[in-house]
Order: sequence, then C-alpha cells, then structure tokens
Amino acid sequence: MSIYSSAELKSIATKKQSLFESRMFSARNVPITTKFDIFLSHSFLDKAEVQGLYQELTDFGYSVYVDWIVDPHLDRANVTKKSATLVRERMKNSKTLLLAISTNSSMSKWIPWELGYVDGNTNKCAIIPVSKENTPPKSFKGTEYLILYPFIKKIFVKGTNEGKLFVIESEFSYSQFDSWFNTGIIAENRNVNIFNL
Repeated sequence: MSIYSSAELKSIATKKQSLFESRMFSARNVPITTKFDIFLSHSFLDKAEVQGLYQELTDFGYSVYVDWIVDPHLDRANVTKKSATLVRERMKNSKTLLLAISTNSSMSKWIPWELGYVDGNTNKCAIIPVSKENTPPKSFKGTEYLILYPFIKKIFVKGTNEGKLFVIESEFSYSQFDSWFNTGIIAENRNVNIFNL
C-alpha cells in the first residue's frame, strides 16, 4: 500500500483517455448552480496527475469539479472578479474539497484560498498526496497548515482487485471515504492499524 504516485496517476490517465474525453465533453460549461461532490484543488503543473485523479474519483461515482475540465474558458493568467466569482460559486456548490498535494503545490496561489474557503463552509477537506515515487502512507506528513487535514488513500481489499477510498488521520483513526463524505466523521481508536491492511 502506498500513496498515489505520479506514474500511477499518469498511467490511469493514459489508459482511460477516451473515457476522460467523453466525460470532459459532457462536463463542460454546466450551469453555475450545478452541485458537485468534490472540488479538486491542485496545481496546474500536475495536470496529467489530476486527470488520473479525476478518472479515479469519477469511477468511484463522484461528481468532480476541476476548473480546466468544467470551465475551460477560465484564464489562470488573467484572473478577474468575474472568474473569481465563478470559482467561488463552484466551491459553494461542492460538498467537499480534496487537495492534490505535490511538490508543485507550493507554487499555486489558488490552493490556500480554495482550501480555506471550502473548509470554512463545509469543514470537509482532505489531502490526496501525490509523490514522485511509491511512498508508504505512514511516511506522509503534512506541513504547516496541511497537518490539520486527513489524507486520502485507496486500499485494496485482500484477495480482490477491488479498491476502496479511505480518509486517514492516523494508523488507528480512519473511515471509508463514503462514510466521511456523508458524515464528516473519522472513526477513532480502531483496533486495526490501517497501514497493515
């Protein structure tokens, strides 16, 4: 079990390119009142990895907002009050925010704003660490304000090829993503160390 790697996410994006293109086409220019399950915050430098994450999360059945997929007309180099208002409405209409964190994330000026805004409205935010190599989850440590948030990992059920998303605060404090998504609660003091699953 490891944190999502850049190579793994790029591989998902490549394998499911045609499915992504059809989903991308149907996701474009939806009304501003459209509700999303997840607002996926990220650095645009991680576009290929984010495409893989988008595929993963939509394969799990969640509706996902990614600005360059849903609102391709937005110009990151030319931010206006109108474009900021649109992004704010998308955040208001999202039930949770997941932050794809990588070495590129610190260069994004949008990430702290998005994270703070959604956290203040829903109190349901989590981190999806993306590493260059295969990294064990217990080695993930958030820095600065990111230590306040749990992180997401897909764990495969033993004996099957079926993966489930988990929200993890520590080895004995975790919940399946579906449960956390619906309640915002992470179960504490569990008997099984999640890193041993």
